[in-house]
Amino acid sequence: MVAGSVVSVEGRIMLCRRAIEPRKGYWTLPAGFLELHETPEEGAKREAWEEARARIAIDALLAVYSVPRISQVQLIYRATLAEPGFEPGPESLEVALFDWDDIPWSELAFPSVKWALDEYRIRLGQNVFAPGVNPPGMTGDLF
Repeated sequence: MVAGSVVSVEGRIMLCRRAIEPRKGYWTLPAGFLELHETPEEGAKREAWEEARARIAIDALLAVYSVPRISQVQLIYRATLAEPGFEPGPESLEVALFDWDDIPWSELAFPSVKWALDEYRIRLGQNVFAPGVNPPGMTGDLF
């Protein structure tokens, strides 16, 4: 189980450049494996802190993705900063905020990052919605 979040800050999206493999140097959402006895929400908050030194407030479950190739289920939340400030944690080379048109689409680490960003865009302004799932025919194979 993986938990993560699409964190928006004043209309911009937070991405982390990975400092670890797989896909070192590529951009991703703050996300990672759940720890024992941790809820997905707690895991998403912990990962945002570990990767971006960001304290987040979760708004909603944005999407649930299945990636059978690597035996993962990913729970992605929609979130904002709970308090100001962020900086790279030990698993990130850098953390940056991107306007939609400036997101480095060709440098995203995993297909599910793009899926989550697209889902986030679709759900802008919606307070109640069913979580998104894998796009039709997509199983999470690398780009």
